[in-house]
Amino acid sequence: MNSSSGYFLVAALLAGSAAQAQSVLWATKVTEVSSQKAKGKEDYSPEQVLGEPNALPLGSASEKAWTPGKDGSTEFIEVRFAHSIKAQQVTVIENVNPGAIIKIELVDTKGQRHQVYKNDQPGPLPSSFRTLQVTFKPDKYLTIGAVVTLNGSKVTGENQLDAIGVANVEAQMVKSDFKNEASEVQAAQIDSTLKNLGPNVNSKYVDTHPVISPDGRTLFFARQFHPDNIGGTHDPQDIWYAKITSGKNQTWGIAKGLGSPPNGGDEPNGLASVTANGTQALLIGVYEDGLMRPNGFSMSRRSPGGWSVPAKVEIDDYKNEDPEHIDGFLATSGKALLMAVQRPNGRGGQDIYVSFPKPIPVGEQDRPGRAVKWGKPINLGPNINTPGSDFAPFLAPDDKTLYFASDGHGGYGKSDIFYSKRLDSTWTKWSVPRNLGPVVNSPDFDAYYTVSAAGDNAYLVSSREGTQGSKDIFRVALSPAFKPEVVTLVTGKVLDAVTKKPIRAKIHYENLLTGEEIGVAESSPIDGSYTIVLPAGVQYGYRAEAADYLAEDASLDNTTANKYSEKQQDLFLVPFKVGQKVKMNNIFFPQSKFILQPSSFPELNRLVKIMRNYPTLEIELGGHTDNQGDPALNVKLSEDRVNAVKAFLVAKGIEAKRLTTKGYGGAQPIASNEQEETRRFNRRVEFTITKK
Repeated sequence: MNSSSGYFLVAALLAGSAAQAQSVLWATKVTEVSSQKAKGKEDYSPEQVLGEPNALPLGSASEKAWTPGKDGSTEFIEVRFAHSIKAQQVTVIENVNPGAIIKIELVDTKGQRHQVYKNDQPGPLPSSFRTLQVTFKPDKYLTIGAVVTLNGSKVTGENQLDAIGVANVEAQMVKSDFKNEASEVQAAQIDSTLKNLGPNVNSKYVDTHPVISPDGRTLFFARQFHPDNIGGTHDPQDIWYAKITSGKNQTWGIAKGLGSPPNGGDEPNGLASVTANGTQALLIGVYEDGLMRPNGFSMSRRSPGGWSVPAKVEIDDYKNEDPEHIDGFLATSGKALLMAVQRPNGRGGQDIYVSFPKPIPVGEQDRPGRAVKWGKPINLGPNINTPGSDFAPFLAPDDKTLYFASDGHGGYGKSDIFYSKRLDSTWTKWSVPRNLGPVVNSPDFDAYYTVSAAGDNAYLVSSREGTQGSKDIFRVALSPAFKPEVVTLVTGKVLDAVTKKPIRAKIHYENLLTGEEIGVAESSPIDGSYTIVLPAGVQYGYRAEAADYLAEDASLDNTTANKYSEKQQDLFLVPFKVGQKVKMNNIFFPQSKFILQPSSFPELNRLVKIMRNYPTLEIELGGHTDNQGDPALNVKLSEDRVNAVKAFLVAKGIEAKRLTTKGYGGAQPIASNEQEETRRFNRRVEFTITKK
């Protein structure tokens, strides 16, 4: 559903340093529904319950709300939120004929349900609509979803639900007056001032289009007609970069040109975004015959010899009716390509679109350096795009928070910067854009907003008080109201488990509870280093993949993260040879038991795939414990656990004769048993290649 109603999240009303930890989440996905009036995702469908409330006028049936297809006594809808939260309230908007709700249950990260509301006497209420707000003391579990059940037979007429949300505060989640103020500029002050980055970055020439690396330590930007551009003062634009020399004081070193390629000639060169580890850059334009043509995008890769000649990014049905105006951004996850272009049937000038990676054809290897092909661009929808120009998209590393510039949403000047949240997986439903206010925006040109993974500072270009009247790059501290969601920055190297030499590899990370792949990255061909950004609220598994190697997975439980953090984790690849052992780090059991946890299934399914791809492969499954307790019981427990793994594989069609098992108990520790911090590494399942 769209979010044009003027209902407001309580998060926007909160002030003070504690606001960052307070969260209001509206449903982002429908997982199950009892019945529906409309099929697919059209009007009245279950998907209309997603996102902020928007079914107006209240008290009347609306196509922007879910309508059950029956008047049954147990009609229900089950939804999921973007991430987990320690909830202490749930709010359901009944926009017409309220009173049918008989039960509300919260779903935790393990799939268990917890009832927080019950009504044994449903019936019509005197009001024409209701905001049902249920508050309760927070429990130990984390909420990831909700189930709302209605008895439609007790309330005549259509029973419609407009929105379902949870919060970790007791404050009211929506205003009681429900006024439609969507046309007004919703601005909030930022408790800071713009700070010019100074002469090491800015010059008397135009310095524009800043792109900050996720770790916040490298800033890429464009410099126009500078004498040190590749083509000198006749060169319309080159790509430059600067690095922080003092993180404490945010001191930048002297900027340098990125070199040739990608800079060169008399064509304007622009960098749209850079991958998390800084080894791949999305560039504006297509490079052909040594010239840059503004009719698409290219990718350049950094190697020991410098940046590669940019290669065209293949996008199905790519069109831009105004090639002189084009912006792009590659999501940190590698799973979405945003572009601001003018296409047929758009809403006006530049609109913001998204493309997704096309599936890799069967038989083609997903190798490092392989060019990604992208599907047909999808318009982000009317909440983002206007009849004016909507451009300069920047998607924060949380993969949900969008900052963009627009001259069609109203505001303070020629173009303003706005903030919006993605509400579901369609990428067409967004919260009502909010103007970042008069500190960021001015009567002059303000655009190209970029935020590091930490979410503390933002960078933008403005024509205010620039060096000798030119456009300069500024830094501003983000207020809690405009910060993206919490993430963890994971860095490390991909190494050969035997030789410890660095390897160029693909990095895949996934939700261990659902098995859904969240993102993909690559390690550096220079030193094997990698960087991935993991949004809070999810238990992750991640691994490196390269030809002739088997991966040892790593994991991070990020479900309760409430502030930005950084983690170092090397990833190991085991040579695919007889005798090599592979640790299965993402196999989980309850303490002292041998029942496989669902979070183990993604790694087990990958082993199934390996066994199918190599039909002559045989392995020994080895179980290990720490040295605590009775040694004989430890051996028995380790045997039971590897037999549970074997049973899973056999159930998936792997022949039992290809699988042997052995329980070693605590006889083969790989770390000290003196303290729990290291002892946990001894509790593991691994497999050894016995035949290829």
